[in-house]
Amino acid sequence: MTIKGPGIFLAQFAGDAAPFNSLDAICGWAASLGYEGVQIPSWDARLIDLVKASESKDYCDEIAGVVASHGLAITELSAHLQGQLVAVHPAYDELFDGFAAPDVRGNPPARQAWAVDQVKRMAKASRHLGLTKAAAFSGALAWPYVYPWPQRPAGLVEAAFDELAKRWTPILDVFDENGVDICYEIHPGEDLHDGASYEMFLERVNNHPRARLLYDPSHFVLQGMDYLANIDIYHERIGMFHVKDAELNPTGRQGVYGGFQSWKDRAGRFRSLGDGQVDFGSVFSKLTQYGFDGWAVLEWECALKSAEQGAREGAPFIAAHIIEGGDKAFDDFAGSGADDAVNRRALGLDR
Repeated sequence: MTIKGPGIFLAQFAGDAAPFNSLDAICGWAASLGYEGVQIPSWDARLIDLVKASESKDYCDEIAGVVASHGLAITELSAHLQGQLVAVHPAYDELFDGFAAPDVRGNPPARQAWAVDQVKRMAKASRHLGLTKAAAFSGALAWPYVYPWPQRPAGLVEAAFDELAKRWTPILDVFDENGVDICYEIHPGEDLHDGASYEMFLERVNNHPRARLLYDPSHFVLQGMDYLANIDIYHERIGMFHVKDAELNPTGRQGVYGGFQSWKDRAGRFRSLGDGQVDFGSVFSKLTQYGFDGWAVLEWECALKSAEQGAREGAPFIAAHIIEGGDKAFDDFAGSGADDAVNRRALGLDR
């Protein structure tokens, strides 16, 4: 099996100026840089009307046609922002309101209902587009309590994850009905921010087969985690892959938490591909070893480099790391053509 790519996540590039202000124009731009697939943020009306896509197969055929006219494929849809709003701690109500439709802002129950409907619609839109995977954040109820000071009351975290599972289980069932996996991006700020928290959630959704993972090594670097061992542990659940780089250079003044500094002044910061500390040779090797055949999608975020330079450099970087799967072993030339009788004699079993 061979990883597909290079793909590019359009969220960080979409804007009001050409060529980033329409699906047709941004696809032409991506194709000119050597990308073969685009991951579409479902919240951006400049690129897709999610409600229409969830209700009309014809509209989705038109969307796919626009993308295909540039020699590209749609890799997946994303509902990161809507997924965030499935579960919001009151401390973040005002800050996250901007992710929602204007008519539900300032009304947390209405905002949550809107978000749930949006994520469910992504499942239907994905089916209309012939896609089998989609991305989202989990949202967060327990994140304000990630560091246990003051001491967390007994059962607080468990109650948060019980509620998170209660909210997501009906959504996961809709994804199952539509034949689509929802891949949670493991990310600080989400209740699902590492392997342990993902396992807590998975247990509560009864190991739901649609509750899979979006693997992004940059978020493990910034937490000081072993991003290669993470593949060994969770490869059967990894359904999507964001290719994003990062670095963590702790000093005597700051470390993982960053001292409230801006991104460029933090010990841990995102970087363009090849500028950080992720060993992508090993990442691609491990994913290939375990048979991952999904898309390798650039998610560009960098504290120093421009988006345009990051995008230009990203396509050849990903292409150079994709390993073409072989259909025979390297030492097949030395095969002896042995059969069962020969094997038994070689083992001394017939003496």
